[in-house]
Amino acid sequence: MPSGEGSRARFRGQPLALEWVADGWHLRVVQPYRALKTYRCPGCDQEIFPRTLHVVVWPEGSPEQRRHWHRPCWERHFAKLGQARVRRRRRRDG
Repeated sequence: MPSGEGSRARFRGQPLALEWVADGWHLRVVQPYRALKTYRCPGCDQEIFPRTLHVVVWPEGSPEQRRHWHRPCWERHFAKLGQARVRRRRRRDG
């Protein structure tokens, strides 16, 4: 999960849900006891089974684009997004 000084954690929902907003992305941790359906992870194209810890992610301001991800798949994808952003910045500035 993205962490550090720039991330803000908020607790909301019944029971509590952990959410972050990081670099324009909204993230919500889905605890196993709240995961009741099967989803397909866009990172690995495998199923996320009920009772599996995972994250729901969507671009800030676009909740209709939310997707359910395995946590490691999202972390890998988020790291790639950061690397691409750095490369674009280097090309622009360099």
